Amino acid sequence: MRFKRRDFLAASAAVAGAAGLGIRPTFAQAEPTYTPESGASLRLLRWTPFVKGDEEAWIANTKKFTEATGVEVRIDKESWEDIRPKAAVAANVGSGPDLIMCWFDDAHQYPDKLVDLTELANYLGNKYGGWYDGVKGYAARGDTFIAMPLAAIGNAVVYRDTHVKAAGFSEFPKDTAGFLELCKAMKAKGTPAGFPHGKAVGDGNNYAHWLLWSHGGKMVDEGGKVTINSPETLASINYAKELYATFIPGTESWQDVNNNRAFLAGQVSLIANGVSVYYTAKNDPKLAEIAKDIRTTNFPVGPVGQSVELFQTSSLLLFKHTKYPEAAKAYIKFMMEADQMNAWIQGSSAYCCQPLKAFAQNPIWTSDPIHAPYARASEKLRPNGYAGPLGYASAATMADYVLVDMYAAAVTGQMSPEDAMKEAERRANRYYRV
Repeated sequence: MRFKRRDFLAASAAVAGAAGLGIRPTFAQAEPTYTPESGASLRLLRWTPFVKGDEEAWIANTKKFTEATGVEVRIDKESWEDIRPKAAVAANVGSGPDLIMCWFDDAHQYPDKLVDLTELANYLGNKYGGWYDGVKGYAARGDTFIAMPLAAIGNAVVYRDTHVKAAGFSEFPKDTAGFLELCKAMKAKGTPAGFPHGKAVGDGNNYAHWLLWSHGGKMVDEGGKVTINSPETLASINYAKELYATFIPGTESWQDVNNNRAFLAGQVSLIANGVSVYYTAKNDPKLAEIAKDIRTTNFPVGPVGQSVELFQTSSLLLFKHTKYPEAAKAYIKFMMEADQMNAWIQGSSAYCCQPLKAFAQNPIWTSDPIHAPYARASEKLRPNGYAGPLGYASAATMADYVLVDMYAAAVTGQMSPEDAMKEAERRANRYYRV
């Protein structure tokens, strides 16, 4: 069954939605048409949302797709930490969900198991102002899209304004030296900071990569040679040890939910997180005082002299084992068009940053000053494989928490900084065989 008139109406609505935000789509790239197979149904596995509106908007858009096509889409959820192994299992055994919202460069671990989405991605990129390079890199190998770029989840420092001022700082420090002094002062006031050294897919990786990059370190060089054992990395570890001494106890076991909980419970007054923690406080009358006191800012700049951050990035995987590839591509196309994408970004309340440049005009980004540090996440992110190419090695090194474990071992005293670097070097070399 072809959509015909219904397809035309949906496309017209998408164009109208784009024009309403000042988007002027172009149509040099021919619009692909996907005809769902007879009796098609789909199963999508997504990460558990931290912002309720994200899930609600996604489900509402999915319902619209089902109403338009008759294709039922079952949506399952897993914790952030469980998405990666679930996706790997699906790829390796050739069964399971048709589509998965994956993390970072996971798609590069099993590109031969994924449906080529280049035709659709090129159409969307041409229509909506182009893809941001960072999110595109996670979903593409050369000119081939092995996945569909979906979103960057911005990460920013979230803090209690009154507590920072009580610690003697009228303004939030802009460099790492001042940031350390702030954390020391906040600990002395009984309102400490907390950053995860546990295997947190988002927050743990974001923090570890900022520590490394802000001091000029990198896992590999441009050619993919492991360079983690360096004076710059050593400087970052020593800095991390000093910061860790100011934290609330237990951050070495924190996962993605823990810093949110500690902040909202009043145990810490400074964390790094998505905008979700703000909306959790804002939507709970019992947390009104905290919500009013929340401020956000980007991570301070280190000795490297520029802002360098990793942001959680998600792409949609479509597996070759799907029985209904045309229905799945029709679903992806529908969800990425203007009406649906804008509704999802709006519903996510600045939690999910768009992969396509045209959607940067969504009014959510200027509706609240708290959103400002998150607004350019897709534009600013540095891929985790820096400075080398993304691929199997970068994906496997991150999935194995090589960098996160290096800092955790050093700050907790399990290893000396030098031994922690050597161990990270050894583990990374298992994947980077140059």
